[in-house]
Amino acid sequence: MSSVLDRFRLDGKVAVVTGASSGLGVQFAQALAQAGADVVLGARREDKLLETRELVEAQGRRAVASRCDVTNPDDCAALVAAGISELGRVDVLVNNAGVGTAVPALKETPEQFRSVVELNLSACYWMAQACARVMQPGSSIINIASVLGLTSTGLPQAAYTSSKAGVIGLTHDLAQQWTGRKGIRVNAIAPGYFASEMTDQFEHDWIETTVVPRTVHGRLGSPGELDGALIFLASDASSYVTGITVPVDGGLLLT
Repeated sequence: MSSVLDRFRLDGKVAVVTGASSGLGVQFAQALAQAGADVVLGARREDKLLETRELVEAQGRRAVASRCDVTNPDDCAALVAAGISELGRVDVLVNNAGVGTAVPALKETPEQFRSVVELNLSACYWMAQACARVMQPGSSIINIASVLGLTSTGLPQAAYTSSKAGVIGLTHDLAQQWTGRKGIRVNAIAPGYFASEMTDQFEHDWIETTVVPRTVHGRLGSPGELDGALIFLASDASSYVTGITVPVDGGLLLT
C-alpha cells in the first residue's frame, strides 16, 4: 500500500507543459520534474525553450523541447506526437500558454480581442483535445485559468477576463465529458497575481496600491507557491477530484 507522500509522486509519468519558455511555465516544468515526471515542453520561443529543457534535465529527468504555436491545432497534435515518439506516453497536460492585456473596452479592436481569446481559450481546447486522444485512464489535464475569471481588480481587461472565465467553463465541461467515459480528470488552477512577464507590463504603482492591499497575505505570490496545487492535481493524490477550479490568490477573492 502506497504512503500519502507516494501518492504525490509522478515517477514514470510524462507531462506536457505549454508556454514553457518563461514565467510560470518554467516553474511548472521544474516542479513536475522534481516530482518525478519527464516533461514535454512547448512554446514559440525556441531558444528559451532549450533553457527550460536544461533545467528539467538538471533534475535528472528526460525532456523534449518543441517549438509550438498552440493556436494552431496541427502544432498541438505535433507536440503530443513528439511526446509519444520520444517518451512513450502522455499522462499530464498543463495548459499554461497565455497572454494578458489591458485595453479599454471602447478602444479594443476585434483583432485584439480575438487574439487573446484564441490563445487563452481556444488553444487550451486544442491542446486538451490532442492530449485526450492519447491519454490513458488516470491521466490529468490542468488548465491555468486566473482569479480574474472570477473577479475584477479594476483594470480594463474584457478580453483577458472573458477568456479565463471561459477556461473555467471549459474545465467543467471537459471534466463532465471525459472523467467518467475516459478516466481523464480535468481541473483548473486560478492564480492570483504572481511576479511574471505578464505582471511586469503593469505599472508598479498600480500593483502596490490596488492589488497588494486586496490580498489577505499583503503581497504578490512567488511562483513556487503554485507548485503544491499543481502537483496535487497532476498526481494520484487527487484521483477523486475533477471539474474544480483551485484559486491560489493570497486571499484576493475574500476582499
